[in-house]
Amino acid sequence: MRALFLFLFVLLVALIGGLIAAGLYFYDFAIRRSTKEFLRDNEELRDPESGSAGDTGATSFATKDPDWLNRQELETWYITSEDGLNLVGYYLPASKPTTKTAILAHGYTSQGRHMESFAWFYHELFGYNVLMPDARGHGQSEGDYIGFGWPERKDYLLWIQTVIDRVGGDAQLVLHGISMGGATVMMVSGEDLPSQVKVIVEDCGYTSAYDELAYQLKKMYNLSPFPIMPATSVITRWKAGYSLYEASALKQVKKTRLPILFIHGEEDRFVPFEMVWELYEACPSEKEIYVVKGAGHGNAYGTDRAMYVQRVRDFLARFIQ
Repeated sequence: MRALFLFLFVLLVALIGGLIAAGLYFYDFAIRRSTKEFLRDNEELRDPESGSAGDTGATSFATKDPDWLNRQELETWYITSEDGLNLVGYYLPASKPTTKTAILAHGYTSQGRHMESFAWFYHELFGYNVLMPDARGHGQSEGDYIGFGWPERKDYLLWIQTVIDRVGGDAQLVLHGISMGGATVMMVSGEDLPSQVKVIVEDCGYTSAYDELAYQLKKMYNLSPFPIMPATSVITRWKAGYSLYEASALKQVKKTRLPILFIHGEEDRFVPFEMVWELYEACPSEKEIYVVKGAGHGNAYGTDRAMYVQRVRDFLARFIQ
Protein backbone atom coordinates (compact mmCIF):
# COMPACT_ATOMS: atom_id res chain seq x y z
CA MET A 1 0.00 0.00 0.00
CA ARG A 2 2.81 2.41 0.88
CA ALA A 3 4.46 1.67 -2.46
CA LEU A 4 1.20 2.45 -4.27
CA PHE A 5 0.82 5.77 -2.46
CA LEU A 6 4.41 6.64 -3.27
CA PHE A 7 3.85 5.77 -6.91
CA LEU A 8 0.70 7.88 -7.08
CA PHE A 9 2.46 10.78 -5.36
CA VAL A 10 5.36 10.65 -7.80
CA LEU A 11 2.94 10.43 -10.70
CA LEU A 12 0.98 13.44 -9.43
CA VAL A 13 4.15 15.48 -9.01
CA ALA A 14 5.25 14.51 -12.52
CA LEU A 15 1.88 15.49 -13.97
CA ILE A 16 1.84 18.84 -12.18
CA GLY A 17 5.42 19.50 -13.21
CA GLY A 18 4.65 18.65 -16.82
CA LEU A 19 1.59 20.88 -16.79
CA ILE A 20 3.56 23.80 -15.37
CA ALA A 21 6.26 23.26 -17.99
CA ALA A 22 3.67 23.20 -20.78
CA GLY A 23 2.02 26.35 -19.44
CA LEU A 24 5.35 28.16 -19.19
CA TYR A 25 6.23 27.11 -22.72
CA PHE A 26 2.96 28.38 -24.14
CA TYR A 27 3.26 31.60 -22.11
CA ASP A 28 6.70 32.22 -23.61
CA PHE A 29 5.42 31.22 -27.04
CA ALA A 30 2.36 33.46 -27.14
CA ILE A 31 2.43 36.07 -24.37
CA ARG A 32 5.97 36.98 -23.38
CA ARG A 33 7.35 39.88 -25.39
CA SER A 34 9.55 38.42 -28.11
CA THR A 35 9.92 38.11 -31.85
CA LYS A 36 7.17 35.72 -32.88
CA GLU A 37 8.95 33.85 -35.62
CA PHE A 38 6.00 31.53 -36.17
CA LEU A 39 4.10 34.44 -37.73
CA ARG A 40 6.64 35.17 -40.45
CA ASP A 41 5.74 32.29 -42.73
CA ASN A 42 2.09 32.00 -41.76
CA GLU A 43 0.10 31.82 -45.00
CA GLU A 44 -3.00 33.05 -43.19
CA LEU A 45 -1.29 36.41 -42.61
CA ARG A 46 -0.06 36.80 -46.17
CA ASP A 47 -0.51 40.21 -47.74
CA PRO A 48 -2.44 39.64 -50.98
CA GLU A 49 -0.51 42.41 -52.76
CA SER A 50 3.05 42.01 -51.58
CA GLY A 51 2.85 38.24 -51.29
CA SER A 52 4.72 38.33 -47.97
CA ALA A 53 3.58 37.24 -44.54
CA GLY A 54 3.99 39.44 -41.54
CA ASP A 55 2.48 40.56 -38.26
CA THR A 56 -1.21 40.77 -37.54
CA GLY A 57 -1.41 44.54 -37.54
CA ALA A 58 -0.05 45.68 -40.91
CA THR A 59 -2.17 46.29 -43.99
CA SER A 60 -1.30 47.17 -47.59
CA PHE A 61 -0.65 50.89 -47.92
CA ALA A 62 -3.53 52.61 -49.67
CA THR A 63 -1.68 55.25 -51.66
CA LYS A 64 1.29 53.17 -52.79
CA ASP A 65 3.38 55.83 -51.10
CA PRO A 66 5.36 54.14 -48.31
CA ASP A 67 6.99 57.46 -47.40
CA TRP A 68 3.73 59.25 -46.64
CA LEU A 69 3.94 58.75 -42.89
CA ASN A 70 7.65 59.57 -42.82
CA ARG A 71 6.89 62.95 -44.37
CA GLN A 72 4.36 63.86 -41.70
CA GLU A 73 5.32 65.94 -38.69
CA LEU A 74 4.39 63.49 -35.98
CA GLU A 75 4.38 64.44 -32.33
CA THR A 76 5.69 61.77 -29.99
CA TRP A 77 3.52 61.51 -26.90
CA TYR A 78 4.36 59.74 -23.63
CA ILE A 79 2.12 58.54 -20.84
CA THR A 80 2.65 56.36 -17.78
CA SER A 81 0.30 53.42 -17.28
CA GLU A 82 -1.38 52.65 -13.98
CA ASP A 83 1.26 50.01 -13.31
CA GLY A 84 4.17 52.29 -14.11
CA LEU A 85 5.03 51.48 -17.73
CA ASN A 86 6.22 54.22 -20.06
CA LEU A 87 3.98 54.12 -23.13
CA VAL A 88 4.56 55.89 -26.44
CA GLY A 89 2.15 57.19 -29.08
CA TYR A 90 2.44 59.15 -32.30
CA TYR A 91 0.06 62.05 -32.90
CA LEU A 92 -0.68 63.59 -36.28
CA PRO A 93 -2.72 66.80 -36.12
CA ALA A 94 -5.26 67.38 -38.87
CA SER A 95 -4.39 69.85 -41.63
CA LYS A 96 -7.13 72.14 -40.31
CA PRO A 97 -8.19 72.45 -36.66
CA THR A 98 -10.91 69.93 -35.81
CA THR A 99 -12.54 68.29 -32.85
CA LYS A 100 -12.49 64.90 -34.62
CA THR A 101 -9.78 62.41 -33.65
CA ALA A 102 -9.15 58.77 -34.45
CA ILE A 103 -7.25 56.70 -31.90
CA LEU A 104 -5.92 53.60 -33.64
CA ALA A 105 -5.07 50.22 -32.11
CA HIS A 106 -2.63 47.90 -33.87
CA GLY A 107 -2.42 44.12 -33.85
CA TYR A 108 -0.34 41.41 -32.23
CA THR A 109 3.44 42.02 -32.60
CA SER A 110 2.81 45.21 -34.59
CA GLN A 111 3.21 48.87 -33.56
CA GLY A 112 1.41 52.17 -33.91
CA ARG A 113 3.20 53.36 -37.04
CA HIS A 114 2.14 50.18 -38.85
CA MET A 115 -1.39 51.60 -38.81
CA GLU A 116 -0.36 54.09 -41.49
CA SER A 117 -3.01 52.94 -43.99
CA PHE A 118 -5.75 53.78 -41.54
CA ALA A 119 -3.98 56.96 -40.43
CA TRP A 120 -3.85 58.00 -44.08
CA PHE A 121 -7.55 57.82 -44.79
CA TYR A 122 -8.56 59.32 -41.43
CA HIS A 123 -6.13 62.19 -41.93
CA GLU A 124 -6.21 62.74 -45.68
CA LEU A 125 -9.81 61.80 -46.55
CA PHE A 126 -11.72 62.45 -43.33
CA GLY A 127 -9.70 65.43 -42.00
CA TYR A 128 -9.18 63.90 -38.52
CA ASN A 129 -6.41 64.17 -36.00
CA VAL A 130 -4.85 60.72 -35.56
CA LEU A 131 -3.15 59.09 -32.57
CA MET A 132 -1.22 55.83 -33.09
CA PRO A 133 -0.12 54.34 -29.75
CA ASP A 134 2.37 51.53 -29.35
CA ALA A 135 0.64 48.98 -27.13
CA ARG A 136 2.48 47.81 -24.01
CA GLY A 137 5.02 45.17 -24.97
CA HIS A 138 5.22 46.55 -28.52
CA GLY A 139 7.22 49.15 -30.40
CA GLN A 140 8.77 51.80 -28.18
CA SER A 141 6.43 51.18 -25.26
CA GLU A 142 7.65 49.33 -22.19
CA GLY A 143 6.34 45.98 -21.03
CA ASP A 144 7.63 42.42 -21.17
CA TYR A 145 4.34 40.75 -22.07
CA ILE A 146 1.44 41.07 -24.51
CA GLY A 147 -1.90 41.87 -22.88
CA PHE A 148 -4.23 40.79 -25.69
CA GLY A 149 -6.26 43.95 -25.06
CA TRP A 150 -7.10 43.55 -21.39
CA PRO A 151 -4.50 45.70 -19.59
CA GLU A 152 -4.39 47.82 -22.76
CA ARG A 153 -8.02 48.86 -22.23
CA LYS A 154 -6.90 50.88 -19.21
CA ASP A 155 -4.00 52.30 -21.18
CA TYR A 156 -6.48 53.50 -23.80
CA LEU A 157 -8.50 55.29 -21.13
CA LEU A 158 -5.36 57.32 -20.47
CA TRP A 159 -4.78 57.94 -24.19
CA ILE A 160 -8.40 59.07 -24.52
CA GLN A 161 -8.01 61.59 -21.71
CA THR A 162 -4.72 62.79 -23.20
CA VAL A 163 -6.47 63.51 -26.51
CA ILE A 164 -9.34 65.30 -24.76
CA ASP A 165 -6.81 67.44 -22.87
CA ARG A 166 -5.18 68.34 -26.18
CA VAL A 167 -8.24 68.82 -28.41
CA GLY A 168 -10.65 70.16 -25.79
CA GLY A 169 -13.88 69.19 -24.11
CA ASP A 170 -15.77 69.22 -27.42
CA ALA A 171 -13.55 66.46 -28.83
CA GLN A 172 -15.22 63.70 -30.83
CA LEU A 173 -13.31 60.42 -30.77
CA VAL A 174 -13.46 57.18 -32.72
CA LEU A 175 -11.48 54.13 -31.60
CA HIS A 176 -10.46 51.95 -34.56
CA GLY A 177 -8.56 48.71 -34.02
CA ILE A 178 -7.44 45.74 -36.08
CA SER A 179 -6.93 42.14 -34.88
CA MET A 180 -5.66 42.39 -31.28
CA GLY A 181 -6.38 46.10 -31.63
CA GLY A 182 -9.95 45.27 -32.62
CA ALA A 183 -10.29 43.21 -29.44
CA THR A 184 -8.68 46.07 -27.50
CA VAL A 185 -11.18 48.71 -28.61
CA MET A 186 -14.05 46.31 -27.90
CA MET A 187 -12.67 45.75 -24.40
CA VAL A 188 -12.45 49.52 -23.99
CA SER A 189 -16.07 49.85 -25.12
CA GLY A 190 -17.34 48.16 -21.96
CA GLU A 191 -15.66 50.65 -19.65
CA ASP A 192 -17.11 53.85 -18.21
CA LEU A 193 -16.01 56.18 -21.00
CA PRO A 194 -16.15 59.95 -21.31
CA SER A 195 -18.89 61.31 -23.55
CA GLN A 196 -16.31 62.43 -26.10
CA VAL A 197 -15.88 58.81 -27.27
CA LYS A 198 -18.55 58.44 -29.94
CA VAL A 199 -17.84 55.33 -32.02
CA ILE A 200 -15.95 52.02 -32.04
CA VAL A 201 -14.70 50.43 -35.28
CA GLU A 202 -13.34 46.93 -34.79
CA ASP A 203 -11.70 44.94 -37.58
CA CYS A 204 -11.16 41.17 -37.17
CA GLY A 205 -10.99 41.16 -33.37
CA TYR A 206 -11.45 37.96 -31.36
CA THR A 207 -14.06 37.09 -28.74
CA SER A 208 -11.48 36.57 -25.98
CA ALA A 209 -7.79 35.89 -25.43
CA TYR A 210 -8.68 32.41 -24.18
CA ASP A 211 -10.78 31.60 -27.27
CA GLU A 212 -8.13 32.82 -29.69
CA LEU A 213 -5.21 31.06 -28.01
CA ALA A 214 -7.21 27.86 -27.56
CA TYR A 215 -8.04 27.99 -31.28
CA GLN A 216 -4.38 28.43 -32.20
CA LEU A 217 -3.28 25.67 -29.81
CA LYS A 218 -5.65 23.25 -31.50
CA LYS A 219 -4.75 24.41 -34.99
CA MET A 220 -0.96 24.51 -34.60
CA TYR A 221 -0.40 21.56 -32.25
CA ASN A 222 -3.69 19.63 -32.44
CA LEU A 223 -3.95 19.86 -28.65
CA SER A 224 -7.06 20.24 -26.55
CA PRO A 225 -7.32 23.49 -24.56
CA PHE A 226 -7.62 21.52 -21.30
CA PRO A 227 -5.44 21.38 -19.27
CA ILE A 228 -2.79 23.52 -21.01
CA MET A 229 -4.87 26.68 -21.37
CA PRO A 230 -5.97 26.82 -17.70
CA ALA A 231 -2.32 26.31 -16.68
CA THR A 232 -1.22 29.06 -19.08
CA SER A 233 -3.89 31.37 -17.68
CA VAL A 234 -2.61 30.83 -14.12
CA ILE A 235 0.94 31.57 -15.26
CA THR A 236 -0.27 34.65 -17.13
CA ARG A 237 -1.95 35.88 -13.95
CA TRP A 238 1.29 35.32 -12.05
CA LYS A 239 3.67 36.85 -14.59
CA ALA A 240 1.51 39.45 -16.34
CA GLY A 241 -1.24 40.26 -13.85
CA TYR A 242 -4.27 39.14 -15.83
CA SER A 243 -5.98 35.88 -16.71
CA LEU A 244 -6.87 34.70 -20.19
CA TYR A 245 -10.47 34.19 -19.05
CA GLU A 246 -11.05 37.81 -18.06
CA ALA A 247 -9.55 39.21 -21.29
CA SER A 248 -12.91 38.99 -23.03
CA ALA A 249 -14.09 41.34 -25.75
CA LEU A 250 -17.38 39.45 -25.76
CA LYS A 251 -18.14 40.25 -22.11
CA GLN A 252 -17.18 43.90 -22.62
CA VAL A 253 -19.27 44.30 -25.77
CA LYS A 254 -22.31 43.07 -23.86
CA LYS A 255 -21.94 46.10 -21.56
CA THR A 256 -21.30 48.77 -24.18
CA ARG A 257 -23.53 51.72 -24.98
CA LEU A 258 -21.41 52.84 -27.90
CA PRO A 259 -22.22 52.22 -31.55
CA ILE A 260 -19.90 49.60 -33.05
CA LEU A 261 -19.02 48.83 -36.66
CA PHE A 262 -17.89 45.19 -36.89
CA ILE A 263 -15.62 44.31 -39.84
CA HIS A 264 -14.28 40.88 -40.72
CA GLY A 265 -12.82 39.10 -43.74
CA GLU A 266 -14.89 36.11 -44.78
CA GLU A 267 -11.72 34.07 -45.42
CA ASP A 268 -10.10 34.84 -42.07
CA ARG A 269 -8.60 31.66 -40.66
CA PHE A 270 -6.37 33.29 -38.03
CA VAL A 271 -9.20 34.84 -36.04
CA PRO A 272 -12.11 32.61 -37.09
CA PHE A 273 -14.73 34.44 -39.13
CA GLU A 274 -17.48 32.96 -36.94
CA MET A 275 -16.31 35.06 -34.00
CA VAL A 276 -17.58 38.29 -35.55
CA TRP A 277 -21.17 37.03 -35.54
CA GLU A 278 -20.96 36.07 -31.88
CA LEU A 279 -19.66 39.55 -31.07
CA TYR A 280 -22.21 41.29 -33.26
CA GLU A 281 -25.14 39.40 -31.77
CA ALA A 282 -23.93 40.14 -28.22
CA CYS A 283 -23.74 43.90 -28.80
CA PRO A 284 -26.82 45.69 -27.37
CA SER A 285 -26.05 49.12 -28.86
CA GLU A 286 -26.41 50.50 -32.37
CA LYS A 287 -24.31 48.38 -34.70
CA GLU A 288 -23.50 47.37 -38.25
CA ILE A 289 -21.53 44.49 -39.69
CA TYR A 290 -19.39 44.65 -42.82
CA VAL A 291 -18.23 41.28 -44.16
CA VAL A 292 -15.51 41.45 -46.81
CA LYS A 293 -15.63 38.54 -49.23
CA GLY A 294 -12.26 37.04 -50.15
CA ALA A 295 -10.39 38.85 -47.37
CA GLY A 296 -8.07 36.99 -45.03
CA HIS A 297 -6.94 38.12 -41.61
CA GLY A 298 -6.29 41.87 -41.40
CA ASN A 299 -6.81 42.35 -45.13
CA ALA A 300 -10.37 43.64 -45.32
CA TYR A 301 -9.10 47.13 -46.18
CA GLY A 302 -6.49 45.87 -48.64
CA THR A 303 -9.11 43.72 -50.37
CA ASP A 304 -11.84 46.32 -50.87
CA ARG A 305 -10.45 49.76 -50.06
CA ALA A 306 -13.15 51.94 -51.59
CA MET A 307 -16.00 50.12 -49.88
CA TYR A 308 -14.07 49.90 -46.59
CA VAL A 309 -13.56 53.67 -46.52
CA GLN A 310 -17.18 54.30 -47.52
CA ARG A 311 -18.60 52.00 -44.84
CA VAL A 312 -16.44 53.58 -42.15
CA ARG A 313 -17.26 57.10 -43.37
CA ASP A 314 -21.01 56.44 -43.46
CA PHE A 315 -21.03 54.88 -39.99
CA LEU A 316 -19.04 57.71 -38.44
CA ALA A 317 -21.28 60.31 -40.05
CA ARG A 318 -24.22 58.99 -38.03
CA PHE A 319 -22.55 59.85 -34.72
CA ILE A 320 -19.82 62.42 -35.35
CA GLN A 321 -20.68 65.81 -36.80
